Amino acid sequence: MGIFDRISQLFRSNLNDLISRAEDPEKMLNQILVDMRSQLVQAKQQVASAIADERRLRDQADREFHEAETWERRAMVAIQEGKDELAKQALVRQSEHAAHAAQLQATWEAHQVETEKLKNQLRDLNDKIEEAKRKKNLLVARQRRAEAQKRIAETMSSLSEQSAFEAFSRMEERIDQNERMIRASADIDEEFSGDTLRRDFKQLEKSVASASVESRLLELKQKMGVLPAGSAAGGNQLGAGGQRQLGTGQRQGGAQSEDALAAEFEELEDKHRG
Repeated sequence: MGIFDRISQLFRSNLNDLISRAEDPEKMLNQILVDMRSQLVQAKQQVASAIADERRLRDQADREFHEAETWERRAMVAIQEGKDELAKQALVRQSEHAAHAAQLQATWEAHQVETEKLKNQLRDLNDKIEEAKRKKNLLVARQRRAEAQKRIAETMSSLSEQSAFEAFSRMEERIDQNERMIRASADIDEEFSGDTLRRDFKQLEKSVASASVESRLLELKQKMGVLPAGSAAGGNQLGAGGQRQLGTGQRQGGAQSEDALAAEFEELEDKHRG
């Protein structure tokens, strides 16, 4: 079996079937390409030898034609000198070289045809190897993708058990509890063993903020005409009373969430519109 027949048989083999039965498809495909390249080197050597034989036949045919021309020229010289017998011998040699040259010419032409076929086969072989390289990369990528999908499926299957999610939930609850304990400890430390001066200033800041709210409330009442603008003393008294009442409201509002407070105002607005 020739080198090209062996390579053709290798290409005709089912690579997908080989991959499915291989433990490591990538290594197997790499080895196949190594074998192809090795056979390509051998094929190149055979083609090079065929080309060398073709050129040798061409050179031999050219030499024989040259010898035939030389003996014909010698026969002409002998005829000019009147030596017919010598001219006959030269013509005999000329015929021999001409016949040999014709044979070599025919052999060279046939060999040239076969050499061209070998060259074309070598080009096809090189193209097939390049195609095999591209196909190899594609098949390896598909194999890796299939392995990744298999690992993901196995991981998802293992995570589908409730025990894994329950473990995450328990861990999250434990972390939340630890964070609450840390905040509670910090509040206790600040309340009972913290800086009293800082605590007093915080209370003072709250009182100032409350007075600012009272002042804004009085301004809004004057703007609305609910409270006369000239009654400063009454305003102070109302402010004081309002401060006590607002302080109660603030304590109540502080206990209410923003959603609950918004709902209470919506109910009040509905009554006002009605």
